[in-house]
Amino acid sequence: MDDTNVALFERDWINTIYFFILNADEQIYMRYGGRDSASADTYLDMDSLELAARQGLALHQRYLKGESQPAAELPKPLYPRQIPLLVQRTFAQHACVECHLIGDFQNIQREQDGTLDKLTHLFHSPDIKTLGIYLDVPKGLVVKDAQAAVQAAGMKPGDRITALDATSVWTFGDLQYRYDKVDRRARRVTISVDRGGAPVDLTVALPDRWWWTDLRFRQSSVDPRLDFEDRPLTAAEKEKFGLKADGFASQVKYVAEFAKIRKTHELRAGDIIFGVDGVERDDLANTAELFIKLRKKAGDSVTLDVLRAGQRIQMPLHTYVLSFRK
Repeated sequence: MDDTNVALFERDWINTIYFFILNADEQIYMRYGGRDSASADTYLDMDSLELAARQGLALHQRYLKGESQPAAELPKPLYPRQIPLLVQRTFAQHACVECHLIGDFQNIQREQDGTLDKLTHLFHSPDIKTLGIYLDVPKGLVVKDAQAAVQAAGMKPGDRITALDATSVWTFGDLQYRYDKVDRRARRVTISVDRGGAPVDLTVALPDRWWWTDLRFRQSSVDPRLDFEDRPLTAAEKEKFGLKADGFASQVKYVAEFAKIRKTHELRAGDIIFGVDGVERDDLANTAELFIKLRKKAGDSVTLDVLRAGQRIQMPLHTYVLSFRK
């Protein structure tokens, strides 16, 4: 990837495989690729790839006939040599730039420069299933099942998604890319569908924390690793334990074996965490785990307020920076 224009070929760099369908004028017709936390190929198969290729050829024919708009102003080029920390790791070491390095070192650079927005840069590629969209993958953007927020907005099985906030999408790769561009503080999006040949615009109310995604597969250096997972307490549970109704109190549901090896903490499954460094509320986080990931840097140490067997105790937790093949 040494000489790749990262700005033009922008994507979620953790994807296993990704295609751009474009013309010689560098107008990108569509993307094919994308994934979720469950699998690298949830949305990939040969039928949907063939469909995308056919759609790309059709769009190119329209372009050649002058029936489509020329490419918008291209983004300012960005090459790996312009990311200082990446240069130190690759060019300066006489090594090549690999795909997985780009996204991670961009985030490390952003954190160093003070421009890292964790809602966008850490919680990348929100899961469309959070909105209730389940696709019939071989058919591209045809909806197999509509639940939750999109069902409430009027989406139906058999609809074919055609646009997100008035920007055309042709593949899951397009949809995920455009969805990732939605402001994390947005409260609604407009999803356009084709329903039996008729266009329909749907206003979808975004649920709380619609941007949240499972980070475990991402291997991100700016993600504080904690060696535990938790779940938010219900309102009834908070009342039972005398905890703040609007706090991010959560119950530990899993502790990794590495917690002992790395001496990350001494949490146990069933412990309730109701504060971090004396803070018990947050505008965004609904669990202690999420609060730490959003508000602390990888490598930071914090003090947890823990409820264990009816006793309130304080416990140190040392986050760590993930080290992986770079």
